[in-house]
Amino acid sequence: MAAIALAFLSSVSWGASDFLGGLKSRSLPLLNVLVGSQLTGLLLAGAFVAARGEAAPGGDFAVFAALAAVAGVAGLACFYRALAIGNMGVVAPISACAAIVPVAVGVATGDRPAALQAIGLGLAIAGVVIASREEVVGDAPRRRTARGAGLALASALGFGSFFLAIDRASDADVAWAMLVNRVAGVTLLLLATAILRPPLRAGRADLPVILVIGALDALATAAFALAATKGLVSVVSVLGSLYPLTTVTLAAAVLRERPHRLAQLGVVTALAGVGLIAAG
Repeated sequence: MAAIALAFLSSVSWGASDFLGGLKSRSLPLLNVLVGSQLTGLLLAGAFVAARGEAAPGGDFAVFAALAAVAGVAGLACFYRALAIGNMGVVAPISACAAIVPVAVGVATGDRPAALQAIGLGLAIAGVVIASREEVVGDAPRRRTARGAGLALASALGFGSFFLAIDRASDADVAWAMLVNRVAGVTLLLLATAILRPPLRAGRADLPVILVIGALDALATAAFALAATKGLVSVVSVLGSLYPLTTVTLAAAVLRERPHRLAQLGVVTALAGVGLIAAG
């Protein structure tokens, strides 16, 4: 149950972080948001490792932590952009296809979820992808691919790869895996900033929100990394991928962005899946 609780905590924290990140990306250059939030995560991870005072473990954990950074930063960049240009209640569930990547790899390499959990996995995945089509109102109501759907799918691939890599890195030490992950991620973003030279528009009023985005993202990463050391990666990845439920809820409450009926059905289906996973 500890793995399930930690994975669900990670999904809630990621969902809140993504909502704020997507919202800020509507008014600020994307790299302003990413650099600020990832620097916050780096400072938090560095402070924790320094306070703990334990040496870095051996092995190849740093390689996988760095790979997780590449996948995670790419996924975040695509996702924040998708949230900025599309309806959050539509594009957020699409990115949760990330769960498919670790589930497929986990099952292929020997993970065997219980029967109820297997049903729950299927329901959870179905629930988060069911809103991939948006309604177009006109003379003849129809459905089309949601705006930002392509970027959301790209983010799903990045997040799914992140789940796998951070799971492997965390086997050695969760705190050091997070620190190396943040160092690599910030390095990549600073290189991108040096090459692309985006305008710096983030002001003093934006700083508190960016700090909260980074802190929530760091909390989510830590919770997921711990969950991955205690449970099946195929199960905790699905629970971690339910972050769109929080993002959609906040978008509805704050921005009055109401998902269409099909998306609402997806939320209910996903929650039913969570219940079965926990029961298993």
